[in-house]
Amino acid sequence: MNKSELADAVAAAADLSKADGARALDAVIDSITNALKSGDTVSLVGFGTFQVKQRNARQGRNPRTGETIQIAASKVPSFKAGKGLKDAVN
Repeated sequence: MNKSELADAVAAAADLSKADGARALDAVIDSITNALKSGDTVSLVGFGTFQVKQRNARQGRNPRTGETIQIAASKVPSFKAGKGLKDAVN
């Protein structure tokens, strides 16, 4: 399922027009993104938790040359599925 199909599904489930469903989905994605940018955690009970994790600097190898390179530290978004989502999938 891609983003437009998800927006259509949201619209059908909430009895909205397709345009309103797309705007609602965009608003949710923007809200989660802005919360993660500011360092907050987004927790949706039964669905899961979005958070930002710190990845430490490390050494790696260039696969083409075999040369050792330094990989900088970075922040990465993370999602941990909640119990309700895990149970629904199983």
